[in-house]
Amino acid sequence: MHCFMNMDRLEGPSGTRAAKNQTMTESVRLVSGDGPLLVFGGPYSNHEATQAILDQALRLRVPPERTICTGDVVAYGADPAATVALIRASGCHVVMGNCEESLAQGAGDCGCGFPAGSTCDRLASAWFSYAASELSTDACSWMARLPRRLDVEIGGHRLAVVHGGVERINRFLFASTAEAFKKEELDRAAVGGLIAGHCGLPFTQSISGRLWHNAGAIGMPANDGTTRVWYSLLLPEKDGIAIEHHALAYDHNSAAAKMRRVGLPEEYAAALETGFWPSCDVLPLKEIRERGVRLQESRVMWQPAPAAEGRGRGRPQTRQLWPAVERDSVVRLDPRKFRDPDITADGRPRAHISLQHLKTLWFNTGTLCNIACRNCYIESGPKNDRFVYLKRREVAAYLDEIARDHWRTEEIGFTGGEPFMNPEFLDMLEDSLSRGFHVLVLTNAMRPMQRGKSRLLDIQKRLGEQLTIRVSLDHFTAERHEDERGPGTFKPTLDGLTWLARSGFNVAVAGRTMWGDEPDVQRAGYARLFAEHEIPIDAYDPDALVLFPEMDPMADVPEVTTSSCNSLGKSSTDVMCASSRMVVKRKGCDRPTVLACTLIPYDERFELGSTLADSRRSVSLNHPNCARFCVFGGASCSPGPAARGSTGAAPRFESVT
Repeated sequence: MHCFMNMDRLEGPSGTRAAKNQTMTESVRLVSGDGPLLVFGGPYSNHEATQAILDQALRLRVPPERTICTGDVVAYGADPAATVALIRASGCHVVMGNCEESLAQGAGDCGCGFPAGSTCDRLASAWFSYAASELSTDACSWMARLPRRLDVEIGGHRLAVVHGGVERINRFLFASTAEAFKKEELDRAAVGGLIAGHCGLPFTQSISGRLWHNAGAIGMPANDGTTRVWYSLLLPEKDGIAIEHHALAYDHNSAAAKMRRVGLPEEYAAALETGFWPSCDVLPLKEIRERGVRLQESRVMWQPAPAAEGRGRGRPQTRQLWPAVERDSVVRLDPRKFRDPDITADGRPRAHISLQHLKTLWFNTGTLCNIACRNCYIESGPKNDRFVYLKRREVAAYLDEIARDHWRTEEIGFTGGEPFMNPEFLDMLEDSLSRGFHVLVLTNAMRPMQRGKSRLLDIQKRLGEQLTIRVSLDHFTAERHEDERGPGTFKPTLDGLTWLARSGFNVAVAGRTMWGDEPDVQRAGYARLFAEHEIPIDAYDPDALVLFPEMDPMADVPEVTTSSCNSLGKSSTDVMCASSRMVVKRKGCDRPTVLACTLIPYDERFELGSTLADSRRSVSLNHPNCARFCVFGGASCSPGPAARGSTGAAPRFESVT
């Protein structure tokens, strides 16, 4: 049954909030009725899968008025016109997807927002052109009339159905997407929960008692290595709504064969047959790691929280209802590895590194940070003070030792945590510059840095030629940067970077490769961002834009042997501990200590003493980060060729026998 929404019966935020949302929701169509609700998303021009789900609805005796499609009727498959006709004839409810919006408007692409030049961008242009040529004017007119939202009432609970976000039709919202983003969407919807599509992966969550549900897609597998597709049943129960996630088998071979016959991209046809998406361009890290892990059907219960709890101003609390089991395709680190400092688990000599020349001395100013990243190797955050703030006098003592003992150190690096949170940091910075060192500062360029703008400008005016500030901008898109660093972090960081550039500072950027972007596409994305904001950074210069590999402490990695390093053509100077050390001060200690590396902060095996003289001894590459970052990852924290070794014959890796 269709009717207009009755705002007096609206669940969720009420009063002023409900009044603000009234204009937006008063014309939203309501679907109501007794019995189960069948939900599916993304038919994607896959006629065989669409027919299979409609047949399943008949078998389950779910009528069309209680069957809902979350959009993207047309996409990758071979039968756009036939799939539209099938959906229209079925009489089920459909919300507009971004694909329908783009096709109805005669746009140039599907509107998914794929990074320019990426695999998804390239493949999408092929199916979009094909679909546009196959669809009639009548079909496009039908698409244009689809609602962007409809609401359903089931078991006395009102839920909004949208494609992506409530206001942004192409917003990707995954199970791992930060809960704050979902809370924003739920608040906009002003109902007890959301049923969404677009991301293509099924999941169910309770966010402070409000429902977030995605049934998945019918036209494409769920990237779990099986050819099955997914739909859901929502059933009213006494205390809430039972949600059943179901897999559906269909004639995927015929659908794939049709795609090949009409000349659509082979990658999408293969995805129907293998269960693997051709690219993970849009996926967050967690969903990338779940690729190929089989989903299991299940029934879960959503029980709404009392209205007051749902409206609470505190941090939203997410409960993952389904999939309930942690899924991860990454091979775990063998616990037998990286134990003996001299011998690997399989009995081979482990590589050792001698300090060739202390080119860079790092100071960790403290592990406290204004934000908490998901995958910070040092676990910095507002509550982590395992490394306490270094004092100006303590830094000065090491600078004195460099001068007294003629270490010929060229560069000082400051890292954290967030260095600008240390109350004595700007003094340390000026001291280092005044002694003639080149200085590299790693920062997120957010509020702590921006509070010191006046002092920074003065330092830059007098000593700026020796100073480089490297800003951590994990990705050129806000979505992926904030997937790692949290909601609301992209703009302040970009604003800080822009201010630094326009104020004449030497700037660089550190990004992450954790999402598996194609390198050229990632650098091109940064180049567009830098050009847009007039930031003079060459995104194709690996010293100006440093892209760091993923630092997953649980992932397996080969141990570092003398033979494996030498077979890669590496010299010992390629590894940071041949030319760098880091000074930290552990909580509860009277004085700082020197570590072998910036990337192994908490392992006491890599403590080398309290002075630079103590730190001369060789270092065993007996940690997973030695392998995943320096040796096999090919990365370095320090910039420029000077950090990678000297000219002349390259020293070989050593072993201890």
